[in-house]
Amino acid sequence: MRHGRFEESMSTLLRDYGQSVSYDWRLHRHDILGSIAHARALMRAGFLTAGEFSAIESGLKEIGGEIEAGNFSFSADLEDVHMNIEKELTRRIGDPGAKLHTARSRNDQVATDLRLYLRDEAAAIGEGIRSLQRALVGLASAHRDVVIPGYTHLQRAQPVPFAHHLLAYVEMLARDAGRVADASARMDELPLGSGALAGSTLVLDRASMAEELGFARVTRNSLDAVSDRDFAIELLSSLAILGMHLSRLSEDVVLWTSAEFGFARLSDRHSTGSSLMPQKKNPDIAELTRGKTGRLYGNLVRLLTVMKGLPMSYNRDLQEDKEAVFDSVDTVRMALAVMA
Repeated sequence: MRHGRFEESMSTLLRDYGQSVSYDWRLHRHDILGSIAHARALMRAGFLTAGEFSAIESGLKEIGGEIEAGNFSFSADLEDVHMNIEKELTRRIGDPGAKLHTARSRNDQVATDLRLYLRDEAAAIGEGIRSLQRALVGLASAHRDVVIPGYTHLQRAQPVPFAHHLLAYVEMLARDAGRVADASARMDELPLGSGALAGSTLVLDRASMAEELGFARVTRNSLDAVSDRDFAIELLSSLAILGMHLSRLSEDVVLWTSAEFGFARLSDRHSTGSSLMPQKKNPDIAELTRGKTGRLYGNLVRLLTVMKGLPMSYNRDLQEDKEAVFDSVDTVRMALAVMA
């Protein structure tokens, strides 16, 4: 009886811990792209007929369209986005859907999806940085004759042009954009074809898959390919530094809009009042951006800690990578848009 309760508890634990579909559903587009490329490679290698490939491609695109339209029901019983899509594909098209996982492991599939996702997000974050830079340059240009106190130790030191102060942040953001671009360049490798850890006896054309998915190259070591999260850690590091710069800009906004400084005013859209003290205009957006930097630091440390003691190669601990990554990406993209 005790043994039965233990098995039941373990089953519940694994089920609850394994249900990642609540957040990894956002990988659906990249999972479908990767699956189509994999299916095409299977066809070229003779493991699928042209008809089977066509059914798989059409079925995956149909499922993808439904997900984009919000008409697809994910099942928590199927654990993750990958299993949800694959099971539904097999239900719709039958045997060809069951062949899709030939010569592929969930390990190299997830590693591929995450790289595809982060590569796209890095590009979007780069554009968000450029938008904020343009906003700062525009503000500087509109106030090029304004002079404000320059500070050291938060004590008035020398007069400086307001534009010069703003352009200091443009320089910081340029370095941030460079770091994000560097991280994106290093993650531009295709892990698909690495299998669970040691490849597969069913050899596929990895170079063709890489070309179809827009990767610059393929990974060279299968053990490393399925267990590597350096690319995610590097991006989280870049985002943490970016968050630090946004926090410093936010701190200036908080100071400048205070009654003690009085250098600037915030619009009502970017501030709130007080129910008890209606004369106040609180710089909430700047304060929230400053506060969210702690989340970016925490997500970086979280993933570093997950990785620090993992033996080669894949371990289930790696499932803990996505929430930290998704949160940092969402936080930075929102902060960049609001600050701009």
